Amino acid sequence: MRTMNEPEFLKLMQMEFDHIRKRLRGMAMISRGIVPNVVLSRRAVARMLSAANEFMADETGEAMVGFVVEDDTPEGLPTIYVLDTISPDETAVRRSHTFQQGDAQQDEIIWWLQENWHFHRERHRGTDALPARFDVPLRYLGDWHKQPGSMIQPSHGDHMTALSWLDDEDSGMEFLLVPIVTVGHLPNIADTDLTVNYINVPMESGRVMRVDWWYVHRDVRVFQPVHPKVVNDDELPQMMKYSWHVVDPDRLYLETTALENDGLLVRRLLFECDGEVPLEYCFFTIRQGSSSFLLFVTRHDYPVSPPQAFTAPFVEDLDLMDPVDTFHKLWAVRQPVQDPIDWEWSAGKFLLQYMIAIEVDMGLRQPTAFSIPIQFEGDGFSSTDGRDAAAEESVTQIDKESAVAGESASDTGISGD
Repeated sequence: MRTMNEPEFLKLMQMEFDHIRKRLRGMAMISRGIVPNVVLSRRAVARMLSAANEFMADETGEAMVGFVVEDDTPEGLPTIYVLDTISPDETAVRRSHTFQQGDAQQDEIIWWLQENWHFHRERHRGTDALPARFDVPLRYLGDWHKQPGSMIQPSHGDHMTALSWLDDEDSGMEFLLVPIVTVGHLPNIADTDLTVNYINVPMESGRVMRVDWWYVHRDVRVFQPVHPKVVNDDELPQMMKYSWHVVDPDRLYLETTALENDGLLVRRLLFECDGEVPLEYCFFTIRQGSSSFLLFVTRHDYPVSPPQAFTAPFVEDLDLMDPVDTFHKLWAVRQPVQDPIDWEWSAGKFLLQYMIAIEVDMGLRQPTAFSIPIQFEGDGFSSTDGRDAAAEESVTQIDKESAVAGESASDTGISGD
């Protein structure tokens, strides 16, 4: 018969102790009414109203981002600041009694906002541009969810989903905000002095949107009402505009694939190039056997704003599998590239065309025709659904000449919220 050894026994005892400690903490939080303060930006409330109006007949919802500011007094309660909400992409499922979100684009947007906020904190700490109480990480806070009728409390399914998320060690979350949105309520006839856990927002129909705010902590494991306060946007930090690579991933795929199909090694990353946020989305490229790199810097509103190009020599100790470290070293020895005389950027052009114009101007290649697979939709364009676009037979192949010869020689030619 196998007996438990001492390390296993001690580990089991520690797990049991942690379990009891969490339950006692949860009971104390409930008995003492320990819940955080909640402060909402008017922008976040307006975005809830906009989404609720757009999907009146269906359930919907969005992720929320903001701050958790701890109070260092013995009985102080933390304050949760809800700064903004993030819509899911077109893969979200919205039905009259069903809503499913949690797509990769929301994660990309949250990461983009976090990276920009981190840089802003590092650069402006101790200045008027960063109030001391907001020198904290930006984080995901939970999801708001529109329910049908007058279901102002989270459902059993919402409860199970929240607990599953909190019990997942990879989530790193101790709590979630789970506000419930319902629409079509009659306006309140009179004001009240009672402290409530909801806000009413007027709708164009004359009715109101009601948002009931609920909080669930990993140790408490039940939903508790929290009391929100709405403040003007200028009282809180503002979030960065979304970068083109986040809101238009198809464009990013086309840009990268076109460069790779031209024989280039391509690496991509976020980088601070001008000392301020938003950060820039950058590419560095090199051909096999070449002694120099081409670096491309794009602003958050690319391709409306043109890219910038730089060259950098191949330096020692480069690890191309580490794009951030490599770009730091290349950026330190970069030299700007002057645009060719006959080159002019437009929003319909691609980095590949810019690169060809540069290489022709440098005498590194002859003017050449190339194609980028696109599929016209109305007056714009979009990538095809396939992920090997260059080989996709169903894709319309549009041959375009290099722009270096100017308009007389067949010149050819995203920002977020």
